[in-house]
Amino acid sequence: MGNTVKTVLLLGLLSGLLLALGEWLGGSGGLVFAFVIAVAMNFGSYWFSDRIVLRMYRAEPVGPEHPLHRITARLAQSASLPMPKVYVIPDDSPNAFATGRNPRHAAVAATTGLLRFLDEPEIEGVIAHELAHVKHRDILISSIAATVAATIMMVARMAQFAAIFGGFGRDDEEGSNPLALLATIIVAPLAAMLIQAAISRSREFAADRGAVAIAGNPYGLAGALKKIDAAQQRIPLDANPATAHMFIMMPLSGRGILSLFSTHPPTEQRIRALLGTV
Repeated sequence: MGNTVKTVLLLGLLSGLLLALGEWLGGSGGLVFAFVIAVAMNFGSYWFSDRIVLRMYRAEPVGPEHPLHRITARLAQSASLPMPKVYVIPDDSPNAFATGRNPRHAAVAATTGLLRFLDEPEIEGVIAHELAHVKHRDILISSIAATVAATIMMVARMAQFAAIFGGFGRDDEEGSNPLALLATIIVAPLAAMLIQAAISRSREFAADRGAVAIAGNPYGLAGALKKIDAAQQRIPLDANPATAHMFIMMPLSGRGILSLFSTHPPTEQRIRALLGTV
């Protein structure tokens, strides 16, 4: 299944879960209220994400004299994208991310560790991946997914407090079943988190494939992913969990059951998929 189709289906599933939750609980007013709050929070973040995240990681802008700027300019031209702003993050852990609400307001940032650990073809692969995110408008997609997921979590939380302090939504036997309500309060947010993570993983695969088209080959990105994965075990990035999904590799890794909630596919899978494009 193509990643674009998969993303659409997952977004539809996430929206369907929200509608089903609202219908089951019968709290249409609370559903609308939670949705409005979620939209305000997530699209406020979407609109100002470039300033917020760059300031959070103390990113410094660099100009045409910097090698990262020259690499980015060359790849942006190859991708038929406007030139993004380019930043360097003072951190020894190798990583990078892209942000901005659309291609005309995009920014690309890489850590000093990434520039030191990787050779130029590998840096090109990383920047090509980030530009693919910009081209695919993945910041918008992730904001939509986050909005719906946040609404589900808010409604579930409202149902929890209402159950404690007296009644929520439906008055019929099905709606007042305490076991069913408990399952809804627990299962719905977990399902939303799983679907949101799956959407993010599908976009990472799509960005990897887009990087091959921009850079011209998969080898730079494949080598970069391998080096970044190894280096992160020794030099972890102190990332805010709310922004960790933006990086080319998840700074906060999960193993076993936790991998289901990871916003990034396993590195080995990404490398295999990349080399399979040859």
